[in-house]
Amino acid sequence: MRENFSGVHWMLATPFFDNENLDLKSMSTLATKAEEFGCTGIVALGVTGEVAKLTDNERTQISETVISSAKNIPITLGTSGGSSFTVINRSIEAQKLGAAAVMVSAPPMLKPNDDALLTFYEKLGNSIDIPIVVQDYPETTGVHMSLSFIENLVERVPSALYLKLEDPPTPNKISSIRQRIGDRMEIFGGLGGVYLLDELARGSAGAMTGFAYPEILISVCELMNNSSRDEAEAIFYKYLPLILFEGQSGIGISIRKAALHLRGFISSPKVRFPGANIDPNTQSELESLITKLNL
Repeated sequence: MRENFSGVHWMLATPFFDNENLDLKSMSTLATKAEEFGCTGIVALGVTGEVAKLTDNERTQISETVISSAKNIPITLGTSGGSSFTVINRSIEAQKLGAAAVMVSAPPMLKPNDDALLTFYEKLGNSIDIPIVVQDYPETTGVHMSLSFIENLVERVPSALYLKLEDPPTPNKISSIRQRIGDRMEIFGGLGGVYLLDELARGSAGAMTGFAYPEILISVCELMNNSSRDEAEAIFYKYLPLILFEGQSGIGISIRKAALHLRGFISSPKVRFPGANIDPNTQSELESLITKLNL
């Protein structure tokens, strides 16, 4: 069953205390803030949520906390893993906990091939009753999803209703996908929202990203939907420097957490080791940029 997913889904960071223990109170705060901002939905347990650094028990705790804290918007849970067995079991648990959808990227494969990947998603689709958000993120998976693969995926896996597209240049790929499959799959941008404006113009349904100021992206989406491109551009380009600053490779998670901490949403900007925590110079630059933007 297709949810009304169009809009901005906030990818939640995973808050930790300074000692790296899980901070569920801050996790709950992020979920409630997503509702207050008017986000269409929430995504938890994604790559930028440091999911690879979580225990299985912590994954469950986070899922339960987010679902119980944000009752009025759909929650998508990341259930990616290294095997069909793992992903299916995680997805079944997510469904039982009340997730509206699961987000799954391609598993690591020594020799990626479309047939194996199609079977992977087909097995998942046959095992759960909620939609799949297919994450196309070759930078982290090493797997490129071709246009023919996506076309076959839509044919063979009816529950693969959504695509989280993070394979630049994303606007071009959106146009190509639309030409191949029409609107049979809703496409969402990611990558911090850096290509959001052009993605929307090419036919995306919105964004699934963890940018620390989701209300900005929501405004851009709403204005584009109302055919107010000039106003959307004015907002987008005003805040683009912050989007770019937050998206710096290697330290983006630490910058995002620092921004969330400055907003009072999380108790600490701690990133679990061996992830990099923000350094004093970058912290100062972030604070200066936020001040200049009157945020």
